[in-house]
Amino acid sequence: MSPPGPQGGVRTSRRRVPGLRRQEVSDIAGISVEYYTRLEQGRAPRPSREILTSLAQAFGLSDAERDHLFRLGGESPPEPTSPASVIRPGLLRLLRGLDDTMPVTVHDGRLDLLARNKAAEELLGTLTGSGPFERNIAYQAFTTDVLAHLLGGDGSEWFLRVAAAELRMALSRYPGDAYLRALLAELAATSQSFRDHWKKGEVSASRSAIKRMHHPTYGWARFEIEVLHDPERDHWIMLYTPHDDG
Repeated sequence: MSPPGPQGGVRTSRRRVPGLRRQEVSDIAGISVEYYTRLEQGRAPRPSREILTSLAQAFGLSDAERDHLFRLGGESPPEPTSPASVIRPGLLRLLRGLDDTMPVTVHDGRLDLLARNKAAEELLGTLTGSGPFERNIAYQAFTTDVLAHLLGGDGSEWFLRVAAAELRMALSRYPGDAYLRALLAELAATSQSFRDHWKKGEVSASRSAIKRMHHPTYGWARFEIEVLHDPERDHWIMLYTPHDDG
């Protein structure tokens, strides 16, 4: 018997064209080869979500390819359950490469800070507190005094509003996420400021802005915050560059 193919199927002979045979696809997806053949030829009934999921796994599709397959099958794409926890290696290299150029941070769709470079550590300071939400931006905003020092009174109020709105967005995107539900319960129980902002019902995603911030070495300065998004992993990259008012 020949060794398994790249998707786990068994290759029984050599072939000129790379890829999986129908029998291999049907074996991996758990469907009959007859049904898969009819499906491939457009003669089968509309496939169920379970079959579409199995086919996406059999072909090793990316999230974008899987979503396209679901739409072709007349189904809405699966809702994501949580953002990815691992940053792309290339993005980490970008952070390190900008250590002496500009502050850069990366947070995920749950507002957890995943990484930041040395320039960002110098500008934003150290995280305080402990527990499961220590690295969460919304938790830091509503339970510590780091904002008052970094942004001042007006800037702090703006950020609190944004943090509550982005947390609502995160919960709408990941409604079954136990971590986000626990974070919401914790903030609602411990922060009057959070309760005040939450009842406004605002919703928002991270976006670019120009803000006055306190740098520990250079004092108060205006920074242009540019926001980039990796939609497949739901990671948000924030780049801080000094803003020239002139």
